[in-house]
Amino acid sequence: MKDDIAPPDDIDVVVVPRSSDLGGGFVVQRALPSAGRRMVGPFVFFDQMGPTVLAAGNGIDVRPHPHIGLATVTYLFSGEILHRDSLGSVQAIRPGAVNWMTAGSGIVHSERTPSELRDIEKPLFGIQVWVALPEAHEETAPTFIHHAKDALPVIDGDGARVRLIVGSLFGEHAPVQTFSEMFYADAILEAGATLVLSAEHEERAVYVVEGRVQTGHATFDAGRLIVFKAGAPVTLRVPSRARLMLLGGAAMESQRHVWWNFVSSSRERIEQAKADWRAGKFTPVPGETEFIPLPGDNPPPVKYP
Repeated sequence: MKDDIAPPDDIDVVVVPRSSDLGGGFVVQRALPSAGRRMVGPFVFFDQMGPTVLAAGNGIDVRPHPHIGLATVTYLFSGEILHRDSLGSVQAIRPGAVNWMTAGSGIVHSERTPSELRDIEKPLFGIQVWVALPEAHEETAPTFIHHAKDALPVIDGDGARVRLIVGSLFGEHAPVQTFSEMFYADAILEAGATLVLSAEHEERAVYVVEGRVQTGHATFDAGRLIVFKAGAPVTLRVPSRARLMLLGGAAMESQRHVWWNFVSSSRERIEQAKADWRAGKFTPVPGETEFIPLPGDNPPPVKYP
């Protein structure tokens, strides 16, 4: 959107993600949390990974690390990541599939490039989000659920194709059981297409992955998170082919605190999680001996497992 144009009446805030190079040219862009917006519905974290091409001999190696009080969703447009967790889950994450990991009372997982892809050049492009759990479910037992691409509902019409990843939208329901009202979808719009985002959900946002999107008199380029006002009618138009992530849901019943990989309605619970990770009380990932120490702990006081 041009700086000299006021935002349309339906928009609450536009978030410009901040970029971070995690090493080896692997760049992520973080839209949530941000100074302009901490959450959208239950979504408390939103990272775009890539797009990048990992050179032969290189790969991503996110060593085992803990989570509490949230669910993670890793969704890829291209590439492959191997997920392992402390429940014993081993799952290849591929484009179009949904991978929902409920941390609840505590889980540990790693994310790595599969060994069979290490020696070749490979693309990586996707989104990882965290969904805060309602207070009543923050300490639920951890789980990991995978649904293949073909299991997700697809809504076609008027030049738009929407794959529903999580929650409910446009009268469809995704297979993942969630703990609160929400929606998360991958929308591809052909040139000239229009998509109406109804007010069925209290909080709504659109992230422009590729292309440009118009709403009202404003146009937004890729890499923008557009958060809409509650109840406002929203019509999205694209001048050329575009890809959007649609997300939102009911506002959380209380504030969420985020520190490192921990999310909770209680600061005290986060302090407990810090102490537990430092003391080696989380269940380790089977077969993994590496781990990410608590920020500021150098050298780490405990070896896992």
